[in-house]
Amino acid sequence: MSAADTRERGNRGRHRRAAPQRAERPSASTLRADFTASVVVFLVALPLCVGVAVASGVPAELGLVTGIVGGLVTGLLPGSSLQVSGPAAGLTVLVLEAVNEFGLGALGVFVLTAGLLQLAMGALRLGRWFRAISIAVVEGMLAGIGLVLIAGQLYAMADAKAPGSGPANLMGLPELLVRTARSPEALTAFVLGAVTVVLMALWKHLPPKVRVVPAPLAAVALTTSAVALFALPVKRVEVQGLLGAIRPPSADDLGRITDAGLVGAMGTVVAITLIASAESLFSAAAVDRLHSGPGTDYDKELMAQGAGNALSGALGALPMTAVIVRSAANVQAGARTKASRVLHGVWLLLFAALVPAALGLIPVASLAGILVFSGWKLIPLKELGPLWREHRGEALILVATAVAIVATNMFEGVLAGLLLAVAKAAWETSHVQVQVDEGADRSGPLRVVVSGNATFLRLPRILDSLEALPKDRHIELDLLDLRHLDHACSTALANWADRHNKGEGATRVLMPAV
Repeated sequence: MSAADTRERGNRGRHRRAAPQRAERPSASTLRADFTASVVVFLVALPLCVGVAVASGVPAELGLVTGIVGGLVTGLLPGSSLQVSGPAAGLTVLVLEAVNEFGLGALGVFVLTAGLLQLAMGALRLGRWFRAISIAVVEGMLAGIGLVLIAGQLYAMADAKAPGSGPANLMGLPELLVRTARSPEALTAFVLGAVTVVLMALWKHLPPKVRVVPAPLAAVALTTSAVALFALPVKRVEVQGLLGAIRPPSADDLGRITDAGLVGAMGTVVAITLIASAESLFSAAAVDRLHSGPGTDYDKELMAQGAGNALSGALGALPMTAVIVRSAANVQAGARTKASRVLHGVWLLLFAALVPAALGLIPVASLAGILVFSGWKLIPLKELGPLWREHRGEALILVATAVAIVATNMFEGVLAGLLLAVAKAAWETSHVQVQVDEGADRSGPLRVVVSGNATFLRLPRILDSLEALPKDRHIELDLLDLRHLDHACSTALANWADRHNKGEGATRVLMPAV
């Protein structure tokens, strides 16, 4: 999912369709189109499910479990007809932090709780409110995720272990470069990852007949073949088997969460809930513009995502969101109904059940390369320049959110971005003007008109203007044109009038009728 996609989602998601079309009735041609689209989506989803799981520090099979649930459960529920759900790169950093801090067993508890919260929010019809989130905060969130994802996956490309936090990963990159250059094995793995990144970047420029195969699948297939053909000494995906990887939450997991800290655990749950919900609903707004079928019911879609996450959590798997890459592939492949996304879940289930050993052939460096490329696409480099020229405050919020995520963690970074967005909105809406009218007769009272929105944010300016007035003049303070006067301003103006009246001058205050 690129930052451009996110901006498009935000702009297009502000308006619902006036007259959604009826869902297309099943027919032979519809079923053929859905079948073909489901195969395409399966081929796109397979390497991404595995890659996100490995990058999140969990067994590869858990990524497939989330993809299966996203197809078979979320895919059947009402909401958005054509968008596809599964594990997303956008939650990789958050999940990795949670697994490192609380353990793998706690992940199911977090995802299950987040799913229940999504169900509750959908039932309360809060889905539409996610469209009110500042696009600058969302793009900053994605940019921060992209930076942390790239920094962490560069280590995986060299078959090395990342130090941990975002700043530590970034600071350790020079040392990683030196170690990689000195180790033939690490250099081999890094080259495989680099080849994957190059293939992903150049794939869209190749002939259409070649691009029939999705870029992630082609990159994994080529690098896996090279590893097998030349017996390259690189790390490969560890395989446990589908049933062996599933681990439902237990009472012991709850105890470990309590011991590790409830505040941090609640912050993780809230972050998963908000980020997964926002990403899914922004994706729905974008997918609606890609097809002419029924539009999304945001509240029902939020409940569908909640049901999927609740079941994923009950199975101890990864959190899910709607994923724009898979959803766009689904639409572009000609999908007509939700049958395509359900069938893609069937193919994932068959793959995981029948040929799980195939995962053990995939080099970790190649999956890391896919995620490095995905992280790069999350950074809105092209949009930042125009945004800086046209909406400088929004650009600053975007950068500040990204930096905060890299410097702290996902939840605190997004919270910082939201607070900055609220502060910016409050500052911009609290415009106030102070006009001083000397009048024709300078011996008469000095008339001061205050108009606009008098809030505590503009109080210093108002008081500076008033305190600069002559102390010995009679003053008529006209507040009739104020649209809003908060308590802080009202109290401060009353105090100023009292002080002025104790001097040689006098003050008459004209207040609006309540």
